[in-house]
Amino acid sequence: MFKIGDVEIKNRVVLAPMAGVCNSAFRLTVKEFGAGLVCAEMVSDKGIVYHNEKTLEMLYIDEREKPLSLQIFGGEKETLVKAAKFVDKNTNADIIDINMGCPVPKITKCDAGAKWLLDPNKIYDVVAAIVDAVEKPVTVKMRIGWDENHIYAVENAQAVERAGGKAVAVHGRTRVQMYEGKADWNIIKQVKEAVNIPVIGNGDVKTPQDAKRMLEETGVDGVMIGRAALGNPWVIYRTVRYLETGELIPEPTAREKVDVCLLHLDRLIALKGEYIAVKEMRKHAAWYLKGVRGAAKIRNAINECETREQLATLLLNFVEEVENRPKTDAQAV
Repeated sequence: MFKIGDVEIKNRVVLAPMAGVCNSAFRLTVKEFGAGLVCAEMVSDKGIVYHNEKTLEMLYIDEREKPLSLQIFGGEKETLVKAAKFVDKNTNADIIDINMGCPVPKITKCDAGAKWLLDPNKIYDVVAAIVDAVEKPVTVKMRIGWDENHIYAVENAQAVERAGGKAVAVHGRTRVQMYEGKADWNIIKQVKEAVNIPVIGNGDVKTPQDAKRMLEETGVDGVMIGRAALGNPWVIYRTVRYLETGELIPEPTAREKVDVCLLHLDRLIALKGEYIAVKEMRKHAAWYLKGVRGAAKIRNAINECETREQLATLLLNFVEEVENRPKTDAQAV
């Protein structure tokens, strides 16, 4: 357990903010698997300031998700401050997070996301201005640096702390690495040793054992799980249990995967309507079935589903087929 400002985080497992994924339907599903904190997908500061309808819909938070961190991104201090004020006054988020890690060119070319990493003074300036303007705790999610010649993780984290930021999450890759290569946990450790605010480590945490290793090797206060949770909220529950008791719970069955996938689908339909939800859910359904033998052959059929009924029927029929397969000796072991 640790605290971000006055917000109590009940355990050390945090869901990373993932663009195009971390809407309320997904976050609530992960929350029910025991995440100490869930983070919303990044929202454009300008979209908030100009009251873009789609952007404002992204600010919806179900009370059951809390505590929740809502992430905003932008390249200019003025609009980031205005957006943070709006989030502070008009949403039930617990924490306001500033994205300083997104590596995507369309974000960085607007001076947003990972572009901030090149200048600790600019980071100090913007975080101080936001902290001054809002009541909720302010945090920053960042990468270790822009490229291997510009790794200012320690200076950047110290700038966040000096400016009044209440925590920093550090992804152990540079902007240039995108999502490739290996995350550098050693730099995350250096950040932890250099600041007194909570540090959350992110990058290459795929299993409960990885989470434990990161905590032991870096001393971070929490571990952030991102891509490993796609179609697999069990990784959150299994990690929480493993860190608390040392017990490694078995992976879910195909039936359990499909049941949760359908629950997630129904939440997405309630959030976005059937047509959009089913389209968005196709990628999730493929993620949920990852590792289930025979799943590859129904992937094309998943991508053709247009209604809840089609997708549910396909998934439930597939599970029945899996359950009725004769167990080979290898599987029975």
